[in-house]
Amino acid sequence: MEQHAGTAQLLAYETIREQIVTGSYPGGMKLVEERLAEEIGVSRTPIREAIRRLEQEGLIKRKKVIKPTEQDMRHIFQMRMLIESHAAKMAATYMLVEDIEKLKDSIEQAKTGTHDEIVKANKRFHDLIVKESRNPIMIETVDKMQSIIYLFSRAVVFHKRPFLLEEHEQICEAIRNREIEEAGRLMEKHLEADLEFTLNIVK
Repeated sequence: MEQHAGTAQLLAYETIREQIVTGSYPGGMKLVEERLAEEIGVSRTPIREAIRRLEQEGLIKRKKVIKPTEQDMRHIFQMRMLIESHAAKMAATYMLVEDIEKLKDSIEQAKTGTHDEIVKANKRFHDLIVKESRNPIMIETVDKMQSIIYLFSRAVVFHKRPFLLEEHEQICEAIRNREIEEAGRLMEKHLEADLEFTLNIVK
């Protein structure tokens, strides 16, 4: 029974999350437990749990799909810039050669994949670098932001932000060449470009 409850909760969570990140549930939409339970084919308890989890991840606020303001987006990206530029410097210092190869692979996969595959490959690229921060609190902070990062990442890929992969290649190159300050600077510039691009889409 426990296993079944876990499966129902995961199904509810993944379905609602997917509908939010693809825009099927637009920003500002009120989530009604009874309707969602009926649509997804589960009871209201897993729906409630899924909503609670998505509230913790920042995709839902007071039972409504978030509609991030420009200030919200700037705050989120500011946090990412601080963590990921530090992580890029750490990667340039410590990252193992085989992990640098994984970075390169994720860039190659993003060149030919479908939208979803590109989003996944880009996530892998950033995750590998964040891991190099070797700071569990930083890693956990980014982890808690994953759903909202995914929301922006999809928008950036779907609307084909120019130079996205070229910037990944430059960051990878700086890490490979052990250019510590350059790796941090490039990561910050990369996320700044993501933010400005996303703000222009939302307007």
